[in-house]
Amino acid sequence: MGTRNVPDRVPGAARDGNNAAGVLTLAGAPIGQAGDAPARLAAALAAADVVAAEDTRRVRQLAAALEVTMGGRVVSYYDVIEVRRAAELVAELQAGKNVLVVTDAGMPAISDPGYRLVAAAAAAGIRVTALPGPSAVTTALAVSGLPTDRFCFEGFPPRKPGERARRFAELAADPRTHVLFESPRRVAATLGELRASHGDERAAVVCRELTKTHEEIVRGSLAELDGWAAGQEASGGVRGEVTLVVAGVGQAAVRAAARVAAREARRAQRHGGG
Repeated sequence: MGTRNVPDRVPGAARDGNNAAGVLTLAGAPIGQAGDAPARLAAALAAADVVAAEDTRRVRQLAAALEVTMGGRVVSYYDVIEVRRAAELVAELQAGKNVLVVTDAGMPAISDPGYRLVAAAAAAGIRVTALPGPSAVTTALAVSGLPTDRFCFEGFPPRKPGERARRFAELAADPRTHVLFESPRRVAATLGELRASHGDERAAVVCRELTKTHEEIVRGSLAELDGWAAGQEASGGVRGEVTLVVAGVGQAAVRAAARVAAREARRAQRHGGG
C-alpha cells in the first residue's frame, strides 16, 4: 500500500500542514558536466514558480545546456542574503508558489545556501522535498580508496589560525575518514597543517576538478601530498575546485594493504605479459 505525499510533520505546526502552500524542492546540480544533471532537473527548472539560485547566471547557463526555458521568476540566493531571502521565499511558498533551490554545484544546504530556508519552511509546516543529484562529498569519498563505512564532512576549515589548529587536532584523533572542502589558494597551507596535526604517514587524497575535463586525483601520505602541493605552488599553484579526503586515526593498515595489493597487481601484470 502506498503512502500519501503529505507535508512534513513539525512540532507546533497544524496537524494537516499548510495544504494551500507550495512545495520547496532542493535540486542537485552537476559538479562538473551538465550531462550529469538528474533527469528530472530540466522539468523542475521549467515548472518552478520561483527558482532560487546561488548564481543566477550559472543557473541560466545550466538551463541553456539542458535546453530548457525557465518559466518562473529567477532570484538570487547566496550566503550574504540567505537570511533575508529565506523569509521572502517562505512567504512565496505560503502564497502557494513552488520554489526550486539550485546552487552552483552539488546539493543545496551541503556547505552551500539552503539550510536556513529548509528550517524556516519546515517550521511553517511547508512540504520540503529533494531532487537528488551529484555531490562532491560522496564522489570524492567514493574515489578516494579510503574507508567509507564511517566518515564525517567538515566543509571548509575555519580561517582563523587558532580555530583551524583546534579543529585539525580534533580530527587527528577521529577514527572516521574526513572530507573537507578547501580553496585552491589555501590547499598547500592546509596540507602542511594537516601533516603537522595528523602526522607524516596519514593517508589522504586530493580530488581536483572532479568529473571535469582536467580532473586530477592525487593519493599519498600527508608528507607526500605536502611535497606535491609545494611543487604545484612553484609552478603557479593549485587550480580548480578541491576536495580533500583524509584517513581517520587507526587506518594506517588500510594504506599498507593498498600498497601490497598494488604491488601484487603489478607483479601479476608483469607475469601475464611475459
